[in-house]
Amino acid sequence: MSTSTAPLGPRAAELAVDPVAYALALREHLADNSADYDRWRGHEPMTVAERNDHHAALLRALHDDGGWTRYGWPEPAGLGGDPRHRAALYDELSSAGLPVPDQCLVLETLGNPVVHFAPSLAAEVMPALFTGAQWWGQGFSEPEAGSDLAALRCRARRDGDHYVVSGQKLWMSFGATAHRFVCLVRTGTPEARHRGLTMLMIDADAPGVSRRPVALASGQEEVSEVFFDDVRVPLSRAIGAQDQGWAVAMYLLQFERSMFAWQSAGIALRRLRDLRGRLASSGTPLPDGTTGRLGSTYADIVTLRSRSAATIRRLAAGDTVGPEASVDKILLATVETGLHDLARDALGADFLLADPQDPHALDSTAWRAEWWYSRSSTILGGSAEVQRTILADHVLGLPQESSR
Repeated sequence: MSTSTAPLGPRAAELAVDPVAYALALREHLADNSADYDRWRGHEPMTVAERNDHHAALLRALHDDGGWTRYGWPEPAGLGGDPRHRAALYDELSSAGLPVPDQCLVLETLGNPVVHFAPSLAAEVMPALFTGAQWWGQGFSEPEAGSDLAALRCRARRDGDHYVVSGQKLWMSFGATAHRFVCLVRTGTPEARHRGLTMLMIDADAPGVSRRPVALASGQEEVSEVFFDDVRVPLSRAIGAQDQGWAVAMYLLQFERSMFAWQSAGIALRRLRDLRGRLASSGTPLPDGTTGRLGSTYADIVTLRSRSAATIRRLAAGDTVGPEASVDKILLATVETGLHDLARDALGADFLLADPQDPHALDSTAWRAEWWYSRSSTILGGSAEVQRTILADHVLGLPQESSR
């Protein structure tokens, strides 16, 4: 494997404008250097911190041997291209049996608004994401403002050329390990609701920042509470104009729905292949209906991919994807719950009783941890009930339900 940090020489310009050529070149690279990538295949570290580091090393390898992680993002931060390049990256990694780095899941949500609303800031901070040297956490929810973001209380007041941030965030993705947080904070009055919010980027090591990891049912510290005690943030770290954070949040929502769905579909396909291979080689009878459920789960994944591919093409064309992106979110939840319920039932006692300390049981314990996390797929990012209401009201135009 090459250790050069340069992109693919004269081919870089070609790949930046042709996502198909990019996908084929990346596929060839992964195949030609397959043995070099073996360290990222198979079982992954179980703790979130170890997995973050493991995935960061994969980002570094992809970056240093052709700049693969920089395509799909505009210059000067990236090498040019559009969301189809990023979709191809996640697809080719999954097809090659490699993980989609966890850092990319948050990058797709937060990177796009930074590029769009704060291009100078993007040029400064995003290159470190492509090398795996840094990653970000998403700080929206609060103890009393989860689904209703317009009720946020974490406060930022102007003081000269800084904001001073005080308050708390909860359920922050990668909050325990992230190097920076992208937070929606209140700069207006509480009565202003969504019209008084601003999006800020806050360094995790800034004075006054403290964090407390939250262990989920799986035992994994996937999220964190983060506290801000008069944290000073330069005005230059605002993403968009003051009090216009709601518009920034609505902009990122279309990427959170579509790109996250595409990433998750690729990961689900890889995990379904893993599960099918394990069941085929086990030599033990399968529970009744397992074969049919494998087929149904595959059909659900293909449906999600078809839908999210259409959304990604719209994003690449510069279209604004509105409330119809809720379809992607509902389909994603269907895949996540269906796949992991299938693994739970098909693996039986191994799924339930495998010892996390047993190196021969890592696959079963990984499925168990993933199953616990999949329970949140119908809630986080907007519950399934809210998504269906959005579709009913804003896409299908169905009549309002009578209160009588």
